[in-house]
Amino acid sequence: MNAGGDASMELTMAAQEDATPWDSEALPLDEETPVNTQPILHGRSYFSALGTVRRKPSRPDAPPTLSKSCSDKLSLAQCKSLLSSISSLLISPSSLYLTSLTLPTSQHSPVACTRAFSTSGRMSPLKDRKWDGGYTFKPFEIQTTKHEFRYSRRQALGEGEKLVASNIAASWTSSRTQTPAQTEVLIGGILQGRKKFDVLGASRASRRSIWRLALEISALVAVPKIYQALNAGNYRDVVQCDYLEARMKAKAETKEKSLKNWVMNKGDEEWGPVDAKIERP
Repeated sequence: MNAGGDASMELTMAAQEDATPWDSEALPLDEETPVNTQPILHGRSYFSALGTVRRKPSRPDAPPTLSKSCSDKLSLAQCKSLLSSISSLLISPSSLYLTSLTLPTSQHSPVACTRAFSTSGRMSPLKDRKWDGGYTFKPFEIQTTKHEFRYSRRQALGEGEKLVASNIAASWTSSRTQTPAQTEVLIGGILQGRKKFDVLGASRASRRSIWRLALEISALVAVPKIYQALNAGNYRDVVQCDYLEARMKAKAETKEKSLKNWVMNKGDEEWGPVDAKIERP
């Protein structure tokens, strides 16, 4: 879990030379935060402001973003399910909620997890809350494990060894219809061999690729209303369509009552899935 997340602030505080919570009487608004809204905090800033939405990366010298911490995203997922907006048009969210979250025993803070995720913490206003469309507040169970992953930051390192982050990632998908299985390598989030901002460099897990796949599926199964919603001109029109109204209401109420200083990340919705429309057979 990202160190900037509210569920791990005690761990971050304990790692400091002085674990006393920092003063947060005057929390400054960021430049991109609208006036009269609560500020969104850097992950490692203002330790005494617990239970609040934080952004990542948590390093104070990193360029500011509106990407939320992992624990904040997990809190929201307890209400909106694990589905994205696009996949919610094809699949019911009612049975796609996390039932448990497993954390290393060495990094588990019961107090922090209770505050971040449970009905006795910041999510308490949503206890037993249900919305239309199969959306409901489903808190997950926190489990722990003593197993340490091979590349854990707490592993024993040899002399001269150190752990460094990598910008290379790989994905593998088993396929019943294609041989061999589908694989791809990403460097900095771009397909290996492609240039940055090249549409052809998008991963299968990118919003553009998922949108295109959903559009193809809706054409094949011939559900006119869903096909029409997905065949919109840009991404914004799709995620704000009438069929996602229940999802939008669930998210809005969650942010209003439990994640109060969640600042929307807007400005990149004006793009389409492909150069040409996919025609319905």
